Amino acid sequence: MAQPGAPGTAHAHSAATVMAVDSEPGGVSLPVAGIVIAVVSSFINGSTFVLQKKGILRSRDRGGSYLTDVVWWSGTLSMAVGQIGNFLAYNVAPAVIVTPLGALGVLFGAVLASWILKENLNILGKLGCVLCCCGSVVLIIHAPKAVAVTSRLELEMRLFDPVFVLYALLVVLLLVVLIVWIAPAHGSSNIMVYVAICSLLGSFTVPSSKGLGLAAQDVFGEGPPSSRAVALFLGLLGTLAVSILIQFVFINKALECFSSNTFEAIYYVTFTSTVIFASALLFKEWTALTLTDSLGMLCGLATVFVGVVLLRISQEALITWKKKTD
Repeated sequence: MAQPGAPGTAHAHSAATVMAVDSEPGGVSLPVAGIVIAVVSSFINGSTFVLQKKGILRSRDRGGSYLTDVVWWSGTLSMAVGQIGNFLAYNVAPAVIVTPLGALGVLFGAVLASWILKENLNILGKLGCVLCCCGSVVLIIHAPKAVAVTSRLELEMRLFDPVFVLYALLVVLLLVVLIVWIAPAHGSSNIMVYVAICSLLGSFTVPSSKGLGLAAQDVFGEGPPSSRAVALFLGLLGTLAVSILIQFVFINKALECFSSNTFEAIYYVTFTSTVIFASALLFKEWTALTLTDSLGMLCGLATVFVGVVLLRISQEALITWKKKTD
């Protein structure tokens, strides 16, 4: 979803394949166009959680459903526009460039939430938000670079690799456990339950977005498409639609219970991490990982971990700069 630039989503989101295209006939660099689209999408996605949270609060004050609130629907429309922007960005620029720009949405959402929702983070929360964004950027800069996939047949071969298939099955099993058993019991009291559900779905949303661009070339290109191309296109489209829908549902559940600032920051971090891991399994990128990049990823993960801990502590800690008087 929106995000994490996922998911759900998604924040929206992510590291996936890199399409080996450098420029358009008119001389406009496709990566530059993708970066521009990603920046705009990040700001749009940064507003979605805030607007939806505002709609939920307004409907709660009126005693009605947020499905009838105009502000909530404006946030939902923003989410749809942001997802379209993410889809375009991931298909014209490397995901390892697009994904760090999602941090802009987190920071923009924090500023917007302080203005619209009056959700002023204390100093720990602000430090945690900054550390999460910085750590995620460091993590992605040193992440294994995705291998270029330029054909549907190569994409099929990678999707049906036994390692990735096993990982996908484990993710589905974990999602079922979280959604059916854990979320009803602990979702409203532990933010990580809803965050985990939305983030794990990033393992499917970003590869599906990239894969649709490749499959569409065969399905809508010249000549009749093969049945395998149509099946792959429909399978990826269905996976993307289901993943986004589930993310959408649980993002709104999270916003009903938790601060939009805290949720968006943690969601961005976890969504990004799961997508990087899924990409590494799908494209075997760890084989080219250098010692420098390995140390950089460890430092990024440590920074992210500290940021998430500070965000969690900030929910319960009362911190003020005012001098204590007896």
